[in-house]
Amino acid sequence: MLTREIIQRVRQIQIRTGRQVADVLAGEYVSVFKGVGVEFDEVRPYIVGDDVRSIDWNVTARMGQPYIKRYVEERQLTVMLMIDVSDSQHFGSTNRSKREATAELCALLAFSAIYNDDKVGLTLFHGDIEQYIPPRKGQRHVLRVIREILAHNHAESEQGDRSDNRRSAWRVAASMPWRRDSTIRRPRQATDIAGAMQFLMKSAKRKTVCFLVSDFFDTGYERAVRAANRKHDVIAVQVTDPRELEMPNVGMIQLQDSETGKSGLYDTGSVSFRRRFEQLAEQRNNALSQLFVASGIDFIRIDAGESVVNPLIRFFHQRERRMRR
Repeated sequence: MLTREIIQRVRQIQIRTGRQVADVLAGEYVSVFKGVGVEFDEVRPYIVGDDVRSIDWNVTARMGQPYIKRYVEERQLTVMLMIDVSDSQHFGSTNRSKREATAELCALLAFSAIYNDDKVGLTLFHGDIEQYIPPRKGQRHVLRVIREILAHNHAESEQGDRSDNRRSAWRVAASMPWRRDSTIRRPRQATDIAGAMQFLMKSAKRKTVCFLVSDFFDTGYERAVRAANRKHDVIAVQVTDPRELEMPNVGMIQLQDSETGKSGLYDTGSVSFRRRFEQLAEQRNNALSQLFVASGIDFIRIDAGESVVNPLIRFFHQRERRMRR
């Protein structure tokens, strides 16, 4: 049963994003996402200036005058939201967590899609596939998609490490070959982007617009993302938090990596520590941007502490300009 808080948050997101879609994003969305092909519409009499290659010679022979075939773009798209729900997504140092910013971003994309009669699906993943909702149309379906993202966050925070399922996952993780270091990573803690892309390739039979939303605290996924982008239209969306880019001076503090479980005591009063922290964060983000640019994959960066609308609009404008070249 969903709590009253989750229902209220879904309604708030619906009201806020619905207005933004109507005012801004719907037109931007349809201008950059084209149909997957063309389909036959009708035949009509030839008009001077029409492309002679479109003449339907069979109909022309029967009618005694030239007719041409008319085609229209097959506009309907399938949009798949691939959402990272690993433990690092719970983090938030501002008025909302990365997961909450992700839910609002997905609401904007999903409402833009159904506004243009497209289908929307959802895949929640961490070290494994958590949940899959097949693509469908309609506002009720979109509200379910938003609700599942928020409800998953709520359920995780309530369960904690006392859950029998979590204890089982810990035991299974100890023997999993995908461990990247000596620290045991439970499936719910870890991020397996390569596995998510492989799931997309198996589950999506037709070309799909895939928004891959994650903080990308993972390695070894580059080849899988490139392979998925060859068949589908993959857009990578990195969701960050200000405290992942800049460390404030708060003295001695214990920090824990939510995905590996490693922890340590650090002196944030040290100028050299803060500078090194910021350098590593900048290097990581630059490398991530360069990876996607080199792979021909569109890339959006979202700050959980700021509006998610402006980065989306910038992305739409950049993509539209590139399509016109």
